[in-house]
Amino acid sequence: MDRLTEMEAFATVVDQGGFTDAAKKLGISKSAVSKHVSSLEARLGARLLNRTTRRVSPTEIGLAYYDRARRVLNDAGEADALVTSMQSAPSGLLRISVATDFGVNHLSPVLGEFLQEYPDITVNMVLNNRYVELISEGFDMAIRIGELEDSSLRARKLTETSKRMIAAPSYFQKYGRPQKIDDLNEHKLLHYSNQSAGNLWKLTAPSGEKRQVRTAGWLSVNDGQSLLNACVAGLGIAYLPSFLYADAMEQGLVEDAIPDLPVETQGIFAVYPPGRFTQPKVRAFIDFLVDTFANKGPTDW
Repeated sequence: MDRLTEMEAFATVVDQGGFTDAAKKLGISKSAVSKHVSSLEARLGARLLNRTTRRVSPTEIGLAYYDRARRVLNDAGEADALVTSMQSAPSGLLRISVATDFGVNHLSPVLGEFLQEYPDITVNMVLNNRYVELISEGFDMAIRIGELEDSSLRARKLTETSKRMIAAPSYFQKYGRPQKIDDLNEHKLLHYSNQSAGNLWKLTAPSGEKRQVRTAGWLSVNDGQSLLNACVAGLGIAYLPSFLYADAMEQGLVEDAIPDLPVETQGIFAVYPPGRFTQPKVRAFIDFLVDTFANKGPTDW
């Protein structure tokens, strides 16, 4: 007799508290359930259930066996679900969290192509500038930039972006150009207001020394595009990723504040909850993004 069938019959009797309800749950006769359990006990050489006219309950050995058997059955169910899932077409609601700057400028323009390719998927993209808890807040995945804080999540690198301090030519004409990192203390700086570390810039000196610069900001905003707009208007120096400033720099609207400094590089990642297999809709979208950004690099925005 099939070992998993015996396990399932026994575990269901424990779950349902009796043979009658277990038979209804399994869709088989009560005598068949009893036969499976008796066969299991005979094979193991142990009594797993206490049977009375009023109730059925596991023995001490039966309870220990139940815990292991239930795990095996759950694993078997996951294995079946995995095969079914891997063969099925990606479908369902895909909830994505992404920073406003990247979402507006680089994710929104390509979503149409993705939806055309996968018509059975619907997307709910939430743009915000805060760190979201994927599982507790019900997200299937998120796009994150820079160092990943939560190591429990699975991650796949999509591409990279560089990060530079930039300002408009009009700003440099009015306030001068900083020559070294220490000169930033004398300049008008523009900051992200939602950074957990506050107004802190992590820079690398020409010598390779890592520096942390904490300076007061003339303007703080929780949106990168607004900081770029402030830069273009000549209000100060901002520290922004290339996917935001690349077009403005190409048009001559902003310039590198201290060109001699090494360029900082940040990874752009798709992150998703841990698990033994990835949902087809998540896997499809990540594969799509990898292909979409295949030709993008730190300075190719």
